[in-house]
Amino acid sequence: MFGAITPVVRNLLIINIGIYLIENFMGIPFSDWFSVKYIFSESFQPYQVFTYMFVHAGFGHLFGNMIGLFFFGPIMENYFGSNKFLIFYLVCGIGAGFLHNAIDYLEVQQLESAIASFKAAPSPEKFLAFANKFADGFTDPRFRDLYDLVNKVYPENPNDAIVLNNVNGVMESFRDRIVYLSSMLGASGAVFGILFGFGFLYPNMEVRLLFFPFFPIKAIYLITGFVAFEIYGILERNPNDNIAHFAHIGGMLFAFILIKFDLLKVN
Repeated sequence: MFGAITPVVRNLLIINIGIYLIENFMGIPFSDWFSVKYIFSESFQPYQVFTYMFVHAGFGHLFGNMIGLFFFGPIMENYFGSNKFLIFYLVCGIGAGFLHNAIDYLEVQQLESAIASFKAAPSPEKFLAFANKFADGFTDPRFRDLYDLVNKVYPENPNDAIVLNNVNGVMESFRDRIVYLSSMLGASGAVFGILFGFGFLYPNMEVRLLFFPFFPIKAIYLITGFVAFEIYGILERNPNDNIAHFAHIGGMLFAFILIKFDLLKVN
């Protein structure tokens, strides 16, 4: 099934692994510089929509992406040809970052609207609604210190200026967490584009994964499983989940568009 490693895949592996090794052994903060920030934050730079694909959060993150690139990238490079495969890879990666940032933008707008509505007519009910919508009622252990503020302190002291100031601060901190702290990195969006393209073009080809399941599985079922997992992650909204599910969906979406409409003019 798998042929020899192809030129673009080889170079992408060298770049990704090389950047990781330089960052970790020489202490150069590539991840801080190159990860893509929220598009309207002061930390955002246009080059980040490209460079974020070449930095990773840790060895496991790097390994997972590179193993996917190593096994499935050559198949897609042989299909497209090296030049068009590189374009495919970069478009999927940039498209993944675009969708991720677009969702962040929409979430910030929702937060801004909720904060403005609260400030116009503050009430414990509006704060509770905010908590339930954006922070699962602050019941997550990370927000446990805010639970009483939502359910006890503010409802019992709705006109206390100090309490109200704390409430405003909590709401604004959720907005700022996206605006100032949001950051995405890794080749996952581009690699998911490769995985989707493989499954779309060769749905009946059987693959055997390194991990579960330990039996051959058709590519179409493998890709369907990936899509289902990403959709589940989006719907579940687990606060401990650091996976950029919308970026993965974005990479697959752009792969579908490029292949379905033959935008790279493959002969």
